This record gives sequence, structure tokens and C-alpha cells, in this order.
Amino acid sequence: MNRDEAADLLGHCAAFDNRKPSIAAAHAWAAALHDVPLDQDAKAAVAAYYSTPPKDPDTKLWVLPHHVRTLRTKIRNQRLENFQYTPIGDESVGEYLARYRGQVQAIASGRVAPPTGRLALEGGPSAGFMQELENRGWEGNRTVPDSDEESLADTVRRSGPLGVECPMCAAEVGFPCKSGKATAKHPLGKPLTKPHTVRMRAASGEPQLTIAQRAAEEERIREASRRALERLAAEHVIPDAEIIEEEAS
Repeated sequence: MNRDEAADLLGHCAAFDNRKPSIAAAHAWAAALHDVPLDQDAKAAVAAYYSTPPKDPDTKLWVLPHHVRTLRTKIRNQRLENFQYTPIGDESVGEYLARYRGQVQAIASGRVAPPTGRLALEGGPSAGFMQELENRGWEGNRTVPDSDEESLADTVRRSGPLGVECPMCAAEVGFPCKSGKATAKHPLGKPLTKPHTVRMRAASGEPQLTIAQRAAEEERIREASRRALERLAAEHVIPDAEIIEEEAS
């Protein structure tokens, strides 16, 4: 865009904002838009700027060169939204680049009508692919929950130990396990940072222990704790100092 073209564009802007174009402004706009031609898209960019209300209703709109550049590019890119390159047989790299640039330029400028339809993928997944999904537990498209509560519950049910009710402390789905000891602050038991072992087994699908196996496991844990306490006590025992009386010489 040269000075005369910039002056023409400034006159178009004045129709919207009543600015007073000058030779200095034409020089400045020509320098800022030296690589942007004066075409219908440049004028459409000005119209697009003034047809968009500002965030603050009290703000006065005043188009600048960078607005023209940005909005003009946006207008041209919209025409290329569904562009699909049309190749020819046995074309070289140079021929491809030249044809590609030519098609892009023709559609972006509006000389060639842009594609109106978007290409769609056709066909479905193969039978082998569907079989692999079913082998991994896929049961078809999951229905969309009717409410956020149902969606949240479905997410909780699928999120590790908290996704199942604890068989030991009866903690509900989504709530942490709790100790059996009640306190003033936690009358139903203090929440545990780690779920009970039986709950983790239930969440992972492992078979549950029988009553006898559970009792044996608890006894093993108590015995290990007792031995650990004995070791700690032994480490802290300081033997009494032995007093040796020297025989009188």
C-alpha cells in the first residue's frame, strides 16, 4: 500500500469515525501497511471493526493499521476454512508449491468461491478393532447421565478404592475409611489417609479374605507391632552402671 492508497483507505475510515485525514497520516499508514494491498478486504476490515461493539460502551472506536491487518487476515482465513488442495498427477515439488500457493491465493482473495462443505470421514471401525475393544471390557457407547450427581457418582465408582464401599468400616462410596475409635471431634471415627486393605482388594477385584484369614492377618499385624515395640524398648534401655569397689591396699 502506497501513500495514495493509504489516503484512500483513511478516507474510508473517516466515513465511520469523522477523522481528518492528512498527508502525514497517509505516509504513516503506508509505512505500517506497506505489505498490505488496498483491496476490498482491507475496506471490509474497517467495516468489520466498526460493526463490532466495544467492551466498554463509552469507549470511542478508532481503527488503527494493526486492526486493518488483523481483521483482513481473519476475513481471508475464513474463506480457507474448508480448503482442500487439488493435486495433479506426477507433479514435482516445485509444481506442487506453485499450484498450492495459487489455489490458496485465489480462494483467500475471493476470486474463486470457497468450498462450502466439510469433508467427512466415512466407514466405521473394523470388526477386528471392535473385537479388541470388547476383549478389554468395552460394552458399547455409555449413556450420558441425566444430572451432575449421576455423572459424579459414575466417576467416583471408577476411581480406585474410594469407588467401592469399605467392607471393614462401611465407609460409603467417595468417602475415606475411618478408624473404629470415636473421639469428640470425630464421633464416627477419625478419617484415615490410607484405605483399609480389604477395600483396596475389593476395588481391584481381588477375592476377599474369609473370617479366619482376616483374623490371622490381624493377629500377624499385632504380633509384628508387638515385636517392633520390644525392639524399640530394648534399644532405649540403658544398663545400670556397675560400681566396682577397689580393695584397700
